[in-house]
Amino acid sequence: MSNQTAPLPDAEKLTHEGYSTGSQGRILLIACGALAREILALKAMNGWQHIDLTCLPAILHNSPEKITDAVRASVEKNRSCYETIFVVYADCGTGGQLEKACADLGVEMVAGPHCYSFFEGNAHFARHDDEITAFYLTDFLARQFDAFVWKPLGLDRHPELAAMYFGNYTKLVYQAQTDDPTLTAKAKDCAERLGLAFERRFTGYGDLAKTLSQWMDKES
Repeated sequence: MSNQTAPLPDAEKLTHEGYSTGSQGRILLIACGALAREILALKAMNGWQHIDLTCLPAILHNSPEKITDAVRASVEKNRSCYETIFVVYADCGTGGQLEKACADLGVEMVAGPHCYSFFEGNAHFARHDDEITAFYLTDFLARQFDAFVWKPLGLDRHPELAAMYFGNYTKLVYQAQTDDPTLTAKAKDCAERLGLAFERRFTGYGDLAKTLSQWMDKES
């Protein structure tokens, strides 16, 4: 699996500003900025020239109550420009609100509670008995650990609080979408900073790849 993807903003821009490929295709994917690299890689691998991608800022995951309204606004803004719109979010902490909104809007979304589940495969992830005591990172979160975890929790100022915040966790699980030694080293460093055991699982794109392929097959 190649690490090469189409040019896109750096992780900081994906975190705070989002991303758009522009309007060229007939299908739009509205996604989390944390999935931009993976979706663009799948688009290139499969030759999906008929799809456009717009990503909402990934930092919305730190305020999941805002995700549903942001997705709804993006669907309504873009509906008239595309034949079909798909939402590349799982529930992501919205408590079922995003699923309800997508049903009301008549658009499909990715199945599963969160990206950790669909990257590993929802059925496989559901069989784990250590989900509650495992702290998960993806490729994106390994890159953006400081922006999503370290700084928001104030650990950049008080690293000693890590033991309090993460005392109920036993390990950090890095779900690797790509074979990237640099990201693996970053993820391992994150585990050390949090005082957790480290486990790497190579997931690839998991159910994200399957879902996008199924959607594209229906629209071909």
